[in-house]
Amino acid sequence: MTIQPRPGILEVAPYVGGESKAAGMNRVIRLASNENPLGPSPQAVAAYEAEKTELHRYPDGGASELRKAIAEAESLAAENIVCGAGSDELIGLLVRAYAGQGDEVLYSEHGFLMYPISAKTAGATAVAAPEANLTADVDGLLARVTERTRLLFLANPNNPTGSYLSESALRRLHQGLPGHVLLVVDAAYAEYVTAPDYPQVAALVEANDNVVMLRTFSKIHGLAALRLGWAYCPPAVVDVLNRVRGPFNVSQAAQAAGAAAVRDRDHVVRSVTHNARWLDWFSAAMAKAGIEALPSAGNFVLLRFAGGSAQAEAVLAAAKRQGILLRGMASYGLPDCLRVTIGSEEDMRATAEALTEAVQ
Repeated sequence: MTIQPRPGILEVAPYVGGESKAAGMNRVIRLASNENPLGPSPQAVAAYEAEKTELHRYPDGGASELRKAIAEAESLAAENIVCGAGSDELIGLLVRAYAGQGDEVLYSEHGFLMYPISAKTAGATAVAAPEANLTADVDGLLARVTERTRLLFLANPNNPTGSYLSESALRRLHQGLPGHVLLVVDAAYAEYVTAPDYPQVAALVEANDNVVMLRTFSKIHGLAALRLGWAYCPPAVVDVLNRVRGPFNVSQAAQAAGAAAVRDRDHVVRSVTHNARWLDWFSAAMAKAGIEALPSAGNFVLLRFAGGSAQAEAVLAAAKRQGILLRGMASYGLPDCLRVTIGSEEDMRATAEALTEAVQ
């Protein structure tokens, strides 16, 4: 008899990341994974390299120096921070700790795919709430909360749509939730947001016992390869996460690089400035070409094609033939869209030219 996993596991569609290679191309423009085109801080690279003689040592299981660095940079309480192997791990740990068979995990319709994947692998039911104009809908989310709802995941800004909920909207969402629901605000792209009404999620965490904020080093800090993220939580959730995570879940090299990265505020400013400039430039270039570029608060832009999924697929293929890798959005329920990361100036000019040519 063949050994079988728990019911529902084989129904999970594995997460597939953005493409990174194009056959036969000497140079590939990688704009499929929302990576930072400036790379990591030189200080983070130096800190990473300094760990090479200590690879035989176990890492600090409590990530003490990293949590201290985050706390200082973000004006937060270090004891309320839990670090993980990317925010992906923290998403999985939260679901595993708070939901299981018979429970529900709620998320916005076009939210990050790891929310339903994590729910299903824990045996819980993933529930998607429809969006309004590709933006999380507070009333729609609250209408789908039941006595079985255990977690509500909200990516803010959202990937792939680039939209976000304001401070007032987020607080209305939280106020409408019953106390047994944990609101998890995934703020992976928070550093890129310049809007004055963007929520102060940390303050919401500190004032309540059912709110968690997730952050990552993969985007603004350019450390995607190291798999590093963190959660800001109420004390009770910190205690739970420290019980279910692995004792050495973050490598020492990642901890050192992360601490150096979060302290290098100049690199953060350079990354934000570069993104703002080329996001605006590329969006305008797409509008000129007759391609709808949706407003984005992240380091990417969602393009919607009037010709529907057929045109989106054709443009995706045409770009790849030129070594330009973009992200198709069919798996997010947006088959008529492509997501484009904001890359270097050279990348964005080449991509704008290729996409303009593809739709003529």
